[in-house]
Amino acid sequence: MLWPLAVYSFAIVALAAAMIIISYFLGERHKERVTNEPYESGIVGTDSARLRFSVKFYLIAMFFVIFDVESIFVFAWAIAFRQVGWTGYIAVVVFIVVLVIALVYLWRAGALDWAYRKQKPI
Repeated sequence: MLWPLAVYSFAIVALAAAMIIISYFLGERHKERVTNEPYESGIVGTDSARLRFSVKFYLIAMFFVIFDVESIFVFAWAIAFRQVGWTGYIAVVVFIVVLVIALVYLWRAGALDWAYRKQKPI
């Protein structure tokens, strides 16, 4: 009973191979001076694209990921609201309070500020 899966797999591999082979024969072949230069939104690049980003970008990205994952936990609680009862409600309230405390701590520590300022001890 695995023959439909085998036929489907063969069809996918054959289709991918056919597209690659056809594009090789029908594709354009030109090698000019500007062929390999990047061209972004009508603006010709003037400098290297390898720039160093500030650590603030990575910090904000990490905060986003952390708080986004926690929103998944709250969503899972919301789906199982009737099954978990008051115990689950108290647990999610404690969880959200801990998140708010962490956010206030990050805010007061200056982790969310873009402008440079002297860090004050908390």
